[in-house]
Amino acid sequence: QVQLVESGGGLVQAGGSLRLSCAASGRTFSSYTMVWFRQAPGKEREFVAAIRWSGGTSYYADSVKGRFTISRDNTKNTVYLQMNSLKPEDTAKYYCALSGYSGTYYREHNVDYWGKGTLVTVSS
Repeated sequence: QVQLVESGGGLVQAGGSLRLSCAASGRTFSSYTMVWFRQAPGKEREFVAAIRWSGGTSYYADSVKGRFTISRDNTKNTVYLQMNSLKPEDTAKYYCALSGYSGTYYREHNVDYWGKGTLVTVSS
């Protein structure tokens, strides 16, 4: 079975940084896109960033452009989300997801597999 396991969440002060990791296993991912979503309390799950396993083309939500960077290590089947200049509004549970869709923006219906999420809390 496909498994996506997130790690790296925690508590950080505004202006600080965190690096999230997502380890993928269970199949070949070369034709897929790895996607990060987040969901804050009382809000809908929203797209954050995506990266193609092959080629490494990446896409970002406007809210995180210039602050977050998505990357991947194909030899480890791991995708990362480097989050800098964190704001309280970045507080959310961050989910790793795998999608067979090739686009610039991802919605929940584009996702084939989900991780269980990792909590990120940014204090003011």
